[in-house]
Amino acid sequence: MMKIGIAGVGGIGSNVALNLVRSGITQLKLIDFDRVESGNLNRQFYFADQVGLFKVEALKINLGRINPEVGLEALVQRIDRQNCAELFADCDVIVEGFDRQADKKMLIETFADTKTLVAASGIAGADLSGIRSRRMGNCCIAGDFSTDCDQAQLYSHKVTTVANYMSEFILRQPGVIQA
Repeated sequence: MMKIGIAGVGGIGSNVALNLVRSGITQLKLIDFDRVESGNLNRQFYFADQVGLFKVEALKINLGRINPEVGLEALVQRIDRQNCAELFADCDVIVEGFDRQADKKMLIETFADTKTLVAASGIAGADLSGIRSRRMGNCCIAGDFSTDCDQAQLYSHKVTTVANYMSEFILRQPGVIQA
């Protein structure tokens, strides 16, 4: 059984996790240090009564309501260059769900040659027409590749569309879904 690690469980990470659990994935490792804020509710898989909870703890509750049998490991921790490789050592596929470009770069550099990685680039704005995915070695990047979060507002329909592209890539990996 493959284990999927999710680095950051905001808009991308929480929605990829939702897709994977609803698709039958039973082993996830969720890592994030942030708490649910009211401003997250328009695009992340959280609810108003969860504001203030750690995102990984709230997501574990929400995903468990979909499938109580799913194996979820939830770690409240900041991921950095020093702990990244160790935190995801037991994962077969890693989802990049970071906000900051420097963190995205660090994750990709850490696992570029060792793990299957799926990342997002360009999730802001309302236009879906430019969304696509690119495969580079064992990495897939999805998004419009141009509209950064500091350039435009984030909308649920675009964030979840990019998360759907990322989920499709994961589900197509050999051994992810048992036949």
